[in-house]
Amino acid sequence: MTSVQESVDIRAIEQFLYREARFADEHDYDEWEALWTDDAVYWVPTSDSLIDPDRKVSIIYDNRRRISTRLAQLRTGKRYAQSPPSNLRRSISNVEILGSESGDVLVGANFLLLESKPRGLVTWGGRYIYRLRNTHDGMRLVAKTVLLVNNAEAVPTMGFLI
Repeated sequence: MTSVQESVDIRAIEQFLYREARFADEHDYDEWEALWTDDAVYWVPTSDSLIDPDRKVSIIYDNRRRISTRLAQLRTGKRYAQSPPSNLRRSISNVEILGSESGDVLVGANFLLLESKPRGLVTWGGRYIYRLRNTHDGMRLVAKTVLLVNNAEAVPTMGFLI
């Protein structure tokens, strides 16, 4: 076991990940946004952008300001893609400490998400890679990467990807 794994409370990390997923599932945008640091990056790559999101198109590649803009659009209730908002429920599993980077903890987890909307039920799956930081306000998201299983295919909707 590495020193990073020994010094990290895996249960606290799991509880944080579950809470983050619940906020997203329940469209609690204020609480979800509060989990991010000011230097945050939220990335959903395509299979082509896995290596360099600055040179290849990604599904989402947002800095902290863009995360806020996206959430402000959702809060209006007028975003066509999510009118009405999808019912969401995700399950997170296989949580593991991957290491550390500049004092932050890198965590991986698998996910399975069910999205219900007027035209039917959609199943999404993949892997999350999180970069987490302990701050004076508690644990926060520095980065989140969503590796969709089907990232080489067209994504017909992104409602589940805040």
